Amino acid sequence: MTSRNMEGLDSGQLLLICAAGLLTIAGIAHTAAVGLVGSQVAIGFGALIAGGELARLTMPGNREVAPISTAAALGYALLLDVGGEPATHSALQVVAVMAVGMIAGGLPHLAVGRAPRLDAIARRLFSGSLLAFAFRPLADVLRPEPGQGWWAPLGVMTVLIGLMLAADVVIASMLRAEQVRTAFGVAVRDETRMAAPLGAAVAASGILLALASHSMDMTALLAFAAPLLVTQVAFRKYAGIRATYLQTIRALARVTEVGGYVEPGHSRRVSRLAVAVGRELGMAEPELLELEYAALMHDIGQLSLSDPIPGGATVLTDADQARRIAALGAEVIRETGVLGRVAEIVRRQCDGLEKNPPAASRIIKAANAYDDLVSGSTDRDRAAAALERLRFDGGAEYDQDVVAAMARVIDRLAPVNRL
Repeated sequence: MTSRNMEGLDSGQLLLICAAGLLTIAGIAHTAAVGLVGSQVAIGFGALIAGGELARLTMPGNREVAPISTAAALGYALLLDVGGEPATHSALQVVAVMAVGMIAGGLPHLAVGRAPRLDAIARRLFSGSLLAFAFRPLADVLRPEPGQGWWAPLGVMTVLIGLMLAADVVIASMLRAEQVRTAFGVAVRDETRMAAPLGAAVAASGILLALASHSMDMTALLAFAAPLLVTQVAFRKYAGIRATYLQTIRALARVTEVGGYVEPGHSRRVSRLAVAVGRELGMAEPELLELEYAALMHDIGQLSLSDPIPGGATVLTDADQARRIAALGAEVIRETGVLGRVAEIVRRQCDGLEKNPPAASRIIKAANAYDDLVSGSTDRDRAAAALERLRFDGGAEYDQDVVAAMARVIDRLAPVNRL
């Protein structure tokens, strides 16, 4: 990882990376000292972990996931036997196999200039290690004798893997709350919503992989790798569609800038500020996505004007014209047929508080007014004057809770010029 990547890490990420690094050192040192138990099985699972890391993908919200790698790691941690031969490897060997596999799978990405997300890799390693340390000491007790059922091992596996997923959500939420400056409760809700479907599928695959190895021997790895790969391809396509969708909206938003209706960078700045304020107010991730879309396209109605507003500053126009621009923009957005809620947010961005507009509309109204007044300047005096005007013009115009949240965001982000 480059020094610039390291500078972008917060304290929680660094702590997690250090913990994963210590686990890796302990696992590899222990395995080197006592020898690799069940070497063929370890190599097979390690190779599948490496392949999964090679095929990792980035989901919406900049979440890096590696379903195949994670399922293989969970399967190895839960392994009781392979083709009737007891699996007696330790938890530290599980850590070593996971670490080596993840490193091997990350090297090709590094070779082509894609720096690894150390925090994401560390989280996968740490979560898998938690499961290994909880389950491996029970493996000899849970391993059924010939003729006995697998219900007891399956129940223990399900409970422990559920606890591991819950711990992983908590860790991810703590990291995300610090990373994007949102409330911990909101981060938990978002991580649960985003991680639950994929996490459940990966967890089930890990359990089935461990159980199938009992009767299918090492062929279970190949049998389960194929459907997991298909699932990962589907997720990759979904993530790609979402990314393309956002890029298209961003390109559409720039039409007003290219046409000279608004200042360059205005839509992007309003969008970033609005999303930051939404997070500050505890909005959930789906709401933030709609807010981002609406903020990017909030000025698209200006394309209907024969004479552009000087500087595109709608805050300086009369209220009736601002509402007409918002209504025309909403009609353009509504024509897409899939952004009805976004169109409503744009339409109501100029409504007074007495009409009870949506929270997203109130945020966009304040963020747009602020950027119209400061024009992208990072001068703190100018920012303070703009915020004071929004407070002075409060009452029926700007939601003062939104203005207060915006002041906190600007105070926190302006020193590093992130907006």
